[in-house]
Amino acid sequence: MYYYIRNTLEKTNKLDFKGKSGQFVAVLTSAEWLENRDKFDMGIEMDIDLSAIHSTKAEVNYDSLTGTFSIPDRENISAPNTNFAFALDEKGIVFIDDSGFVDKTISNIISSKRWTMPSLERFIYDFLEQIVARDQIILERVDKELDTIESNILDGEEKDPSQRVSRVRSDLRDLRIHYEQLLDLGQELEENENDFFNEDNTRYFHLFTQRVSRLHDLTASLREYSIQIRDLYQSQLDIKQNRIMALLTIITSIFMPLTLIAGWYGMNFRYMPELEYKWAYPAVIVVSVAIVIVSLIFFKKKKWL
Repeated sequence: MYYYIRNTLEKTNKLDFKGKSGQFVAVLTSAEWLENRDKFDMGIEMDIDLSAIHSTKAEVNYDSLTGTFSIPDRENISAPNTNFAFALDEKGIVFIDDSGFVDKTISNIISSKRWTMPSLERFIYDFLEQIVARDQIILERVDKELDTIESNILDGEEKDPSQRVSRVRSDLRDLRIHYEQLLDLGQELEENENDFFNEDNTRYFHLFTQRVSRLHDLTASLREYSIQIRDLYQSQLDIKQNRIMALLTIITSIFMPLTLIAGWYGMNFRYMPELEYKWAYPAVIVVSVAIVIVSLIFFKKKKWL
């Protein structure tokens, strides 16, 4: 697919590779790139293995700027990333993509964007914006999920949130790494080392890095929040265990004197006078009940019950 950058992206069947007709956007498969790369005259020999891409980055070459994208699936962040590559110079940008991600993103740009001052920089900005367009909503959804988990823990309704919190923390870690890579990419574009971009238009890249920086900070704070929730759940478990131990200690303390009485009079020595008393058995019952009542009153006053 070939496009010229006008007030929107205008599809064309053929490009002026010398850039005399204006700046362009090209979307090629890896096979099409190997077949047509010499036509773009970017001075690079880039053999693309999309399966070997593991990060989002940009590299400055003598006659071009090349790089790769590794985009997490926002619906399932733990799933394999979508990978594609790019190469650009002052004439335009070429995407090498076998996944269809770039075609879909460009379709969204065509349907939603009209430019009063079209430029390669503005297109790249809108392309990058499409990558993170829904991330604020996603992070707000994660925030609400963590709030719900915290409330359930405090209300004692949460069974065991460990797996849920671990999944959220893992997703946030992957997003944080992704944002760090996007920040590096945006700063590389803003640096404009080869003067491919109009200096006034590099502000677009600055705007993008600012937005990604805010997303990165929000992701980092949410990840800290998830760690605090894990610690909160552990502390609630400790409190429950302490209550159980306190209850067992109280029960043990109440029955210790009763056990002493039972053991004392269970010896059945011949000359134990109480064994012959008519009221000995009722007296032991009364004493035992009194011990229980006094113990309960004592523990209640100490607020151990």
